[in-house]
Amino acid sequence: MELRQLRYLVTVVEEANFTRAAARLHLAQPGLSAQIRQLERELGQQLLDRGGRTVTPTEIGAAVVQHAREALAATDRITQTVDEFAGLLRGHVRVGLISGAATEELDVASVLADFHDDHPQVGISLTEDTSERMLAALNRGDLDLALIGMTGAPMDPGVGVDVVLETAVVAAVAADDRAHGRDIPLTALRDHPLICLPTGTGVRGVFERSCAAAGFEPNVAFEAAAPPLLLRLAARGLGIAVVPELTTAEAAAFRVRTIRIVEPELHGRLALVWRTDRSLGPAAKVLLGQLRIALSRNPPR
Repeated sequence: MELRQLRYLVTVVEEANFTRAAARLHLAQPGLSAQIRQLERELGQQLLDRGGRTVTPTEIGAAVVQHAREALAATDRITQTVDEFAGLLRGHVRVGLISGAATEELDVASVLADFHDDHPQVGISLTEDTSERMLAALNRGDLDLALIGMTGAPMDPGVGVDVVLETAVVAAVAADDRAHGRDIPLTALRDHPLICLPTGTGVRGVFERSCAAAGFEPNVAFEAAAPPLLLRLAARGLGIAVVPELTTAEAAAFRVRTIRIVEPELHGRLALVWRTDRSLGPAAKVLLGQLRIALSRNPPR
């Protein structure tokens, strides 16, 4: 019996599928299946039920998986203890980042670069995606921590949340638009073509939940992952963009005018998230701390 076989078994059970487990482990599926069969032969028991659409543990398999998780956790603690005594950080940290978040105001790239300079033995993976998909990856164990936009939906109690930036969500129209005043009620957006960030992003989630509470479904005519594209479309009069608040200089640069959404006012929140119900490795803990410090220096505007 080898530790890697135990890790393979736990991953297959978590994914309930050999194909997904192999992809997560970066292995060929036949090789993964062969390792699980070898483990079953060594133990003299069938651990997995492969008969249905999903792979499930047998009764004895479920008991073995519990002990396998404990063994893997103990192995991780041994490695962490040795590294702490040696003053070393190593391993791999997987970070998620929402599209468009790496700006001068939130200079995540510099934090990652400084961390790499200080801890060259730690590998860093960076994934850019929607908040919804990154939360799913965090829950699967594919990410250690992520910077996401909060959608307003209830968070899993096993997820730690540190809000690092809060901003108003506003409407943006062409700079020469005179059909709208300084404020617009949320329900008044019902009859307009809208330009929004994609489904799964924080601002889109906040906006759609507010529209649903007001009793209507927004007419989204255009959507794009990059806020600058939303603003360019609005500047050409193709609709009203729903975006995080802009400075006066930003609005002028994109040739748009912002309108405050009222009744109710909407707010977007950017947050660092991580799982609190499982151990975060030493390297991930250090990087999380550095990100929290760096992002806290940028007060909400």
